Amino acid sequence: MHLQGTMAINEHGRLVIGGCEVVQLARDFGTPLYIFDEDCIRDNCRQFYRAFNAGSGQAEVIYAGKAFLTTAMCRIIASEGLGLDVVSGGELYTALAAGFPVERIYFHGNNKSYAELCQGLEAGIGRFMVDNFTELELLSRLAVERGQVAKVILRVTPGIEAHTHDYIRTGQVDSKFGFTLPGGQALAAARRAGELPGIEFMGLHCHIGSQIFELEPYNEAVAVMMELAAAVKEATGLVTAELDLGGGFGIYYTTGDEPRPIRAYAETILARVREEARRLNLPQPRVLVEPGRSIVGPAGSTAYTVGTIKEIPGVRKYVAVDGGMADNIRPALYGAKYEAILANKAGMPATEKVTVTGKCCESGDMLIWEAELPPVERGDILLMPCTGAYGYTMASNYNRLGRPAAVLVRDGVADLIIKREDYSDLIRNDVIPARLACPR
Repeated sequence: MHLQGTMAINEHGRLVIGGCEVVQLARDFGTPLYIFDEDCIRDNCRQFYRAFNAGSGQAEVIYAGKAFLTTAMCRIIASEGLGLDVVSGGELYTALAAGFPVERIYFHGNNKSYAELCQGLEAGIGRFMVDNFTELELLSRLAVERGQVAKVILRVTPGIEAHTHDYIRTGQVDSKFGFTLPGGQALAAARRAGELPGIEFMGLHCHIGSQIFELEPYNEAVAVMMELAAAVKEATGLVTAELDLGGGFGIYYTTGDEPRPIRAYAETILARVREEARRLNLPQPRVLVEPGRSIVGPAGSTAYTVGTIKEIPGVRKYVAVDGGMADNIRPALYGAKYEAILANKAGMPATEKVTVTGKCCESGDMLIWEAELPPVERGDILLMPCTGAYGYTMASNYNRLGRPAAVLVRDGVADLIIKREDYSDLIRNDVIPARLACPR
């Protein structure tokens, strides 16, 4: 198993993250526990920033908040000079509560509500990433009513199908996201954006999917989007000042995953943008990218305590932990694969293959089908690396389980950034109608 970020095995054979023993973290904060490696987050931010030369003003790196967003995370992202992509009023509220610079906030979403558009306008956010004609018209009306001008980037589905799971593939024509390129819808959207009052057309956006390891899909995306930029300029006179290529940069989860260096993605994208701008005689647009998983995914891990162990001779050995699909839905949702390590036996060789299962009342609550581990015993602390993206943000209270706590570790210090939900949190929003008498 690859050790990510600041992970190390100490002289006692125990796993350490950010200078903190995972076993001690489990004792201090309980399990399940999300553990975030601050140095790893910051290093990933800086790699993107340097690779895209974001300090030049010719590019901007925008963190995709849907991967993992808390007020503490907003502070880290802001301090590293990145922008922030939000997709809901709740994410925007979180960013504003953290004091994130509003001019660096980009508001995505295929069905922004009236209230969310008002919230964005009132906050004075940097860009609205407009997804459809309904939103474009409503945003225009709301901006005019407030005497404002909304800067917009139009999201386009470019017809590029990256090799990834259907649920995380977004660039194909048949998608709920964006204006379609075939049939002229995207061009019509640009024309309408140029006509509407209260709207300033800033550029074009696409996102072709997630967990992409190949470079060629990004090459294709740039070529297609720059052709669209040329068509927009010819038809409307509008200049695409900003070209947002989305994110989707793959990370390591298990053996066989071979992510490219961040600089390889940057070199490919930037070189192709320059080439296409020259070829099409267009001003070179400012390049935007939106990494989320690739910043926070490798920096997050989840610690569990092993409970029951069930062995079916000749079939498999089930190892149940005190979490599962309620804190990490990805394996059940689209077959995501992970590795595991026993934090208290990290220095021991793997001698058995087990199935790690959660405690939810679902047969599909399987975290890892084949985990290679040392002999597993009740009370062991099992850690799943690379759960930083889409673990907490997709967590639920299924089976009335409280969502776990999260800690940020650095230089031997662990700070709580999300409190653990207790039973009182689970019924906080419950309401009993007066007509329901208390049972005797």
